[in-house]
Amino acid sequence: MAPQLPEETVDKGAPFSQNAYRWNRGRYSRSRRFVDIWSFVLKLLGSRWLYNKPWSYNGAMTPEKQTARRRRQAAWIRETLLDLGPTFIKVGQLFSTRADIFPIEYVEELSKLQDRVPAFSYEQAREIIEADLGKPIHELYRTFDPIPLAAASLGQVHRAQMHSGEEVVVKVQRPALKSLFEIDLSILKGIARYFQSHPEWGRGRDWLGIYDECCRILWLEIDYLNEGRNADTFRRNFRLEDWVKVPRVFWRLASPRVLTLEYMPGIKISHYEALEAAGLDRKRLARLGAQAYLQQLLNDGFFHADPHPGNIAVSPGGALIFYDFGMMGQVQPMTRQRLMGTFMGVAQRNADQVMNSLVDLGALVEMEDMGPIRRSIQYILDNLMDKPFEEQSVNAISDDLYAIAYDQPFRFPATFTFVMRAFSTLEGVGKGLDPEFNFMEAARPFATQLIMAPGNSSETNSILGELSRQAAQVSTSALGLPRRIEDTLDKLERGDIRVRVRSIETDRMLRRVSSVNMANTYATLVGAFTLSATLLLVFEFLWVAAIAGALAAVTGIAFIRTVLRVNRADRLP
Repeated sequence: MAPQLPEETVDKGAPFSQNAYRWNRGRYSRSRRFVDIWSFVLKLLGSRWLYNKPWSYNGAMTPEKQTARRRRQAAWIRETLLDLGPTFIKVGQLFSTRADIFPIEYVEELSKLQDRVPAFSYEQAREIIEADLGKPIHELYRTFDPIPLAAASLGQVHRAQMHSGEEVVVKVQRPALKSLFEIDLSILKGIARYFQSHPEWGRGRDWLGIYDECCRILWLEIDYLNEGRNADTFRRNFRLEDWVKVPRVFWRLASPRVLTLEYMPGIKISHYEALEAAGLDRKRLARLGAQAYLQQLLNDGFFHADPHPGNIAVSPGGALIFYDFGMMGQVQPMTRQRLMGTFMGVAQRNADQVMNSLVDLGALVEMEDMGPIRRSIQYILDNLMDKPFEEQSVNAISDDLYAIAYDQPFRFPATFTFVMRAFSTLEGVGKGLDPEFNFMEAARPFATQLIMAPGNSSETNSILGELSRQAAQVSTSALGLPRRIEDTLDKLERGDIRVRVRSIETDRMLRRVSSVNMANTYATLVGAFTLSATLLLVFEFLWVAAIAGALAAVTGIAFIRTVLRVNRADRLP
């Protein structure tokens, strides 16, 4: 039975180009990295600039062609991030959770970003182990396989045996990874500053805040002691469950760059034929996968943030084995309480309650005019709730949420998007194990438990329970009404209340008047430059006449574009 390991196994048949993997040579040149990274950024900006240019398409620019171009750009970004190395592989994986920043095609492509990088030599691994643990490798382990079982962007895994006879795996960090991170992150800080001041990309975005969050997560992930502590916490949370197993950490053979773990082989959870051959119940495994994750999220508040199939295996006895605890998420009690408000608002199709709870969660930026946002939420609720709970799909829900999040005031926190991505992954794995599996149906008992947790009785879903809840809401509103009136009067006296009236027709007329005025200005400039060029040509000032003629041509083109824009606006209904 082939062992499954904490990180994605290298495709041994994949060719590794020396040009593509320059970062793997061990000595990192700041100037070379600067050129490679900024070349990628400038190409990306150039492709995004061409995206909205009709002349850059073959034939007419259509939504289908734009979608196809976004998909090609997303695939190119993913491949380039692989070529740029560990820092950018991890940054890409983190950005796959930011549907509020990137189009859905980018998010989907980045979510496929798996480590596919060459291994480093045994001699380098031995030097790191001996330097960190302070002894020759033969004193630390009875046997140590020089050929790695798996390699990934941050490190690789070797099989070994303790002197006590226990079988273990040893995770070893890539040589000079810290220095590579320092170089790359210093360059990325400059890029974040550039994006922050960019007139289009910087509007409404906190790129420096995103950079700081990426730095925090990356530095934590390359600290193997932190990963070991996460593994211990995860194992303690499931200590009463015999259907979940977590490799034990050997702390006397652990350091920030080396981690020795119990060797715990299993069948990869997505190897369905192997599971069948081992006589394991695939339907049961699908249910256990959902149960394990929901228990992490709703009961423990400490969950695996990257539960892709490479990080979950199945033991011969049918227990789930979890690997790789470098990236974990936490849900604080206050956050769970606010999520409760969101769930209740969704259940009641109350857009105001959902909107307010999303603001409290930090998933929605409060604006002066929240009316359009409230209508968008109500539209989603009406469309999401038109099917029974058990027929809902996590993928469909997350796609709808991501579609409205992009370029909107929605700002899904990393924890939220980690959860949605994990749900989608587990739903895909569950359907592979059992075609009839539905993650939302599996989540029903846990959702009921969460709703009942604050002290709701069994009558929560009954008519009496609904009436009592409505009465409580009315009484709360009635008690708070005098205070709200007083606050409103105070704001009115201070002049803090502003009434905004917006008319679409008025806005359109104002834009048309502005465009007509601009067209008149361009027409005047064209006449002035043309007359000047003619007079200068008569008096044989050829170079100056040529400059005036060029200015006339440029302003003429601007005049024609403005006139066409006015005509298009007039044809709109």
